[in-house]
Amino acid sequence: MCTRWCEERCASVSGGRRRDRGVHHSWLAIALFFSVLWGQVSPQCPDSCHCAWDTATVQCSDAGLQEVPAGIPPDTVSLHLERNYIRNLPESAFRDLVHLRDLYLSHNRIDSLASGALRRLGSELRLLDLSHNLLRQANREEFGSTRAKTRLYHNPWHCDCALQELMETLNLEPETVNGIVCESSVRGAGEGSRWEEPGAQGEHAGQPLVKLLDSGVNFCSLQRKTTDVAMLVTMFVWFFMVIVYVVYYVRQNQAEARRHLEYLKSLPSPIKTPTETDTLSTGF
Repeated sequence: MCTRWCEERCASVSGGRRRDRGVHHSWLAIALFFSVLWGQVSPQCPDSCHCAWDTATVQCSDAGLQEVPAGIPPDTVSLHLERNYIRNLPESAFRDLVHLRDLYLSHNRIDSLASGALRRLGSELRLLDLSHNLLRQANREEFGSTRAKTRLYHNPWHCDCALQELMETLNLEPETVNGIVCESSVRGAGEGSRWEEPGAQGEHAGQPLVKLLDSGVNFCSLQRKTTDVAMLVTMFVWFFMVIVYVVYYVRQNQAEARRHLEYLKSLPSPIKTPTETDTLSTGF
């Protein structure tokens, strides 16, 4: 009897274990399914970067990057790309980052900005750091209508009208505005050609741009004056060419007239007949 009871007991225990195993496997399958589904839906962090999902921060500093990485999560709020080797910002670099508030691009090698790279940044942007780069020239169209606090110091700026207009448009960080120094500048009258290379030194080289503007220097006025002088020179050259052509045309006509007159003089005179001579004598 004990043997029969033991067999029934063992059978019930074995059945319970099988049921427990089945439930356990079901939970494992469900967990695996949701983990795969979450992996497909959740954003991925770019290579060489660290993502803090709780603060929506993407940290790509000191990563040896030569370009803006692809695959930055679209809900990123703070993006750190400082201390890399990035040279330019393509137009699509930040196209999908509509929630971006802080963009750190300092200590790179950026020397050019695509016309739409920064214009595509959303209205939520509050800090744009482009300091310690290789920017020489920039204009308002490249920055769009951003009102973010902007850092542009420690760049080898070529001070001209476009940079002056940009300074008057951007919301520059007051603590760093004196660090925007002219490495070169447009040349005034008597300093050389207007078409000289931007690397050539001007009279304002080495001076903070904001102090030059406060002292009354107007690069846009200088550019207009230089343009006016160029237009006057062009008009004078055209006027001189017209005078030369008119003189040449008159002289050519005079020479042609002299040749024609000499030809007429060289023609033989017509011989008069006696009848004609008598008629003429009678008439007199």
